[in-house]
Amino acid sequence: MVDFEDRVAIVTGAGGGLGKEHALLLAARGAAVVVNDVGGSVSGEGSSQSAADAVVGEIKAAGGEAVAEHSSVADPAGGAAIVQRALDVYGRIDIVINNAGILRDKSFTNLEPDHLHPVLDVHLRGAFYVSRPAFAFMKENGYGRILFTTSGSGLMGNFGQSNYGAAKMGLIGLMNVLKVEGAKYGINVNAVAPIAHTRMTEGLFGGIVDMFAASQVAPAVAYLVSDECELNGEIWSVGGGSVSRFFIGLTEGYFKHPNDGELTIEDIAAHVRDVRSEIDYMVPFSSQDEFTKLAPRLST
Repeated sequence: MVDFEDRVAIVTGAGGGLGKEHALLLAARGAAVVVNDVGGSVSGEGSSQSAADAVVGEIKAAGGEAVAEHSSVADPAGGAAIVQRALDVYGRIDIVINNAGILRDKSFTNLEPDHLHPVLDVHLRGAFYVSRPAFAFMKENGYGRILFTTSGSGLMGNFGQSNYGAAKMGLIGLMNVLKVEGAKYGINVNAVAPIAHTRMTEGLFGGIVDMFAASQVAPAVAYLVSDECELNGEIWSVGGGSVSRFFIGLTEGYFKHPNDGELTIEDIAAHVRDVRSEIDYMVPFSSQDEFTKLAPRLST
């Protein structure tokens, strides 16, 4: 049985939806949970302590351990306060689940700065502000699990969500760097792209909405932040009973040795099919793998 005894977890945006389900499941399996939520609207306006407090009450009523934290992830002081809350109450941090998010959807030509900056602040900068002080503690302690919540809107695209998609894909860049920096310190960093019915996806699923409960995502999230999981740098699509892996593949491509002359536009035009062929590819772990791929070719 996968359990979280003696582990301390921070879950942001845990006052409802996905974050609430993550917090409830971790607490049910033995974790002490810092339930963070500013209690605002889907668009990030307003605040209330009631959402986070209610989840803490539910956890405690079930015999679990949790404390509420109401700071906004969208500024450095808020991120630091969330981490400090865990340290003050429990003396450690083992798990960070970056789940807080807002929506301000607009088609690209109608997108104004007040649609862009708050979304970047919560999703992308917020993940920096919470994860950085937690990462420092984990590094000293020699153990950690960090999870980012990305989205198909960033990985694949979705109309009217250029701000949201950019923020969500930015998290993949952050994950890829932290998986490299944290590996030798026992810190694993992964991401999930949920497909679930929450306030942010209201009306999306129509008559099959019951099949996409937020609770269907929590088990995969819990596994990725568990001791049992040794994966690092994974991106999982999770929802409706399905768990699948997204990955970035580097094709074998077209190669012209520099000794055979400079690469030309015409070379590219003649070999686009080779560049795009998916018959042979690798899944690189870091940018170093590009050089590993090129080295044997250049040495001939």
